[in-house]
Amino acid sequence: MQASSPTLLKWLRAAGEPSRLRLLGLCADAALSVSDLAQVLGQSEPRVSRHLKILCEAGLTERSRQGQWVHYHLAANPEATSFVRGLLAQVEGRDPVMLGDRTRARAVAIPERGESAAGAQTRLGRALAGFAVDSGLTPVLGSVLVAGVHHPQLLEAAAAAARQCTALAPSRRAAQATSAFAQQRGFACRVLKAASADGFAVQDIARAGSSFDGVILDHPATGGEALARLLAEVRLAVTPAGRVWIFQRYDSLENAHERVVEHPLARLRRLLGTAGLECERLSPIEADGEHVLAAVARATAVLPGQLRGGARSAGPHT
Repeated sequence: MQASSPTLLKWLRAAGEPSRLRLLGLCADAALSVSDLAQVLGQSEPRVSRHLKILCEAGLTERSRQGQWVHYHLAANPEATSFVRGLLAQVEGRDPVMLGDRTRARAVAIPERGESAAGAQTRLGRALAGFAVDSGLTPVLGSVLVAGVHHPQLLEAAAAAARQCTALAPSRRAAQATSAFAQQRGFACRVLKAASADGFAVQDIARAGSSFDGVILDHPATGGEALARLLAEVRLAVTPAGRVWIFQRYDSLENAHERVVEHPLARLRRLLGTAGLECERLSPIEADGEHVLAAVARATAVLPGQLRGGARSAGPHT
């Protein structure tokens, strides 16, 4: 069955606006709240709500309640869904704005694992927490910063290992879910919301404090050389003998489109070294359909500020 001409024109008018096209791309991937969508697009919630109303009235998207949140997703109408996916096929994979939207959406769309203990118990979360504990996240630390709360088991392991625990959440929803999880599990943790869905920035690390005995980067929404800059700031936030744990998606470290191809393991080791961090252990972890590189590094005597001049020109090495 094909859509009639009036219906097709209605869909084209609704989709033919930059922000609404981006919203369709996001809703085609996952069900997201207005708060999530506003953070990804970098627009106000009232403005995003107006765009969503137009898309809903056109029959391209629908809203549904999931717990305390109202989420938006593509309409169940097969003809409308086919229209949207056909439209997105013309730009997806090539448009840098929509590719960036997808990366930011992965960061803010944290499943509400904090609302139930059972939901928090993922195989990948257990594996990452086990790696952290085995590599030095033990109950002798004074303070730990967890940047990212994609896997609450990591946060719980950090809270058990430190007298003071601080968490940086990528969205308001993630911050609320993290606070609820901590309360439910009975541990204390200061929870802060990051300034942007693009990833944890310098101001976020500075706001969290300094002199942490350990910093855990749980899937920062940044990769490549931007990750090197983040690691340099993290290096300044840890004590002289502090450690940094990083859990990064394997695909975010691939650089197949660059002139010099570098293996993700070698790239992560190089980025840590550039930031003034000596890699002690680096392991691939695969569970729940995700492929993650896990690393732990100790702060070196050389501060990253002394290396930043060469960070832009540093070539790959093994």
